[in-house]
Formats: sequence, structure tokens, C-alpha cells
Amino acid sequence: MSRVYNFSAGPAVMPEEVLAEIRDELLEYGSSGMSVMEMSHRSKDFEEILHGTENTLRSLMGIPDNYRVLFIQGGASQQFAAVPMNLMKNRTADYINTGAWTKKAIKEAKLYGKVNVIASSEDQNFSYIPDVDDLPVSEDADYVYICQNNTIYGTRYAKLPNTKGKLLVSDVSSMFLSEPVDVSKYGVIYAGVQKNAGPAGLVISIVREDLITDDCLEGTPTMLKWKTQADNDSMYNTPNTWAIYVCGKIFKWIERTGGLTAMKERNEKKAALLYDYLDQSALFKGTVRKDSRSIMNVPFVTGNEDLDKAFIAKCGECGIKNIKGHRSVGGMRASIYNAMPYEGVAQLVSVMESFEKEH
Repeated sequence: MSRVYNFSAGPAVMPEEVLAEIRDELLEYGSSGMSVMEMSHRSKDFEEILHGTENTLRSLMGIPDNYRVLFIQGGASQQFAAVPMNLMKNRTADYINTGAWTKKAIKEAKLYGKVNVIASSEDQNFSYIPDVDDLPVSEDADYVYICQNNTIYGTRYAKLPNTKGKLLVSDVSSMFLSEPVDVSKYGVIYAGVQKNAGPAGLVISIVREDLITDDCLEGTPTMLKWKTQADNDSMYNTPNTWAIYVCGKIFKWIERTGGLTAMKERNEKKAALLYDYLDQSALFKGTVRKDSRSIMNVPFVTGNEDLDKAFIAKCGECGIKNIKGHRSVGGMRASIYNAMPYEGVAQLVSVMESFEKEH
């Protein structure tokens, strides 16, 4: 077996020891006589998996008791509609536009009410996070919405916006579990798990209990009501049992490797290695303003499309995969999620050094 260094933005690299655990349990989970993929979601075995996964996540993130953890199918993009459907009581919301995912969320929210874009970095191709200290928050806004780490553009909020007392909703998909977080500062915080926490097909929404009500917009589908999910322990329908099981394994891996504080330290060390090289390189350049850099997604370019293609090909020869930038921006992008080892980033930098000498 020859594993590569997988820099994919998602579905993304997973910890090898977790993959080994999953392999060993694939045919039979515990003494159940069956795979997790085969067992009933109403069985005692799966109930233990579900509750164990939630309890480990609560411990890792320090989730307060007045927040519910919901395991929902449909991915983070489905929450673009679920958020306004569940929260837009005044039919008004404020959004900060920092890239492709907030643009999609804004488009979706406009179907249900008035959307005020109170800050944006579109003027510089989303290469920075706008100043969020004194935002023109709308008096009648039901919430302020952000995407806290922008996978495509490689930007990240260094601090949370001043919402002036309004509810904060955050899509944290590509930075989920990469560092400690104070959940109490959010009304809703949600993530597609395929970046840092599991396989594709599941979103985890952490919602303050007082926001979970029957008072949703008229016409809200039953499955998109957070109350439906909360009242049924995320099992109104058959949940994504496999993804929940794998998430539980990864949560335990984070726990036994030092928790979120240690994870942040490792992630910052990996990011620093790559950014330090980019800052002194004569060929490769980062595309994000220094004060807005993500430690999860690092986009960079040579400034020449042919050289970019040649470099991507060189990476493939050296066991580095999925380094090509998003189709909407081009160049390269290294997604250095929790499971990417330091050695993988070091290998990438080594190939960059060699390529730079040649060109």
C-alpha cells in the first residue's frame, strides 16, 4: 500500500489510525455480528454510537448544556435555507460576504426575506476579511451570518464580528475542530464534516435551545425544522449512521492526541511552515492578506498558468495529490486539515523549493 499526501479541500484526509480502526470493525462492530452500515438506527448498539459521538463532541468543544447538537443530512449547503427558515422571524438578516459560500447563502436567504450585506471583500476578490469592529448592523435583523473560514479563498476571521447584540450564525465547515471555540458566542454554529471530522454526507448543527421552536417560516419542510431534529434525537428519519460512527472515531482521536488546544498548535506549526516559505519565495505567492490567512486552506500561485499546471503535475509525481486550486480561482491550494501530518507539508515545501530552482 502506498498512501499519498492528500491536500483535498473535502472530502479530505483522515487520520490513518482511525481508518485502521474502521477497517478492523468493518465486518463486525463489537460483538454485534454485523457492520455499522447494516445495523438498525434504532438498535441499542447504534444508540450507544450516537450518544457517544455527541458526548465526545460536547466534551471537546465545551458545548454548554443549553445547546443542542443535531446530526443532519444534506450537507452545509442545505443549512443555507434552514437558517432563514428557522430564524428569519422579521424577514430580515445581515450577511458578511467573504466568498463563494456566503454568496450562495445570501442567494438562498433572499428567497425568504430581506438580506443586508453589511460588509464584503468582493472588491479584492475575497482576499481578506473586512473590518468587523463597527458594522452597520440592522436594527430589525434576526441574525448576522458569516462563513468563518473560506475554503476556496483561504481567508479566516481573526476575531468574531461585533454583532451589536444580534444573534451570530456561523458556517465553520473548513475549520471545524481545528482549534478551541467558545460556543456560547454563537446562536448557531454548523459544519459539514467532510473537511476535518468525517466522510461526506453529514452536517453537525449546534443550536441554542431557545432558537429551536415551531415558529418557523410558513412552508418550512418538516425535515428542515431544527425542532424536528431535536425532538427526535436526530433520528426523525434514518440518519447517516456510517458518518456519525466515523465522526465519533475522529472525535476520540482528537481527544487522545491532546484535544483542540494541541490541535491548534499543530495546525499553526504546519501553516507557518508553508506561509514562511511563500513569504520568501521568488516564484510562489500567497493570495491572501496576512491578517486574514487561514491555517486550514492555503491558496497560492506562480502568476503563470502554464507554470501552475507544471507544478501540479510535478506534485503528482511526488506523491502529492489534490493540490489544484478551486476551479473558480485557479492556481494551487493546500488544505492542511487536522489529519494532514507535518511531514506532508514539509514534502510540499520541498517540492516547491525544487521546482523554484528549476524555473
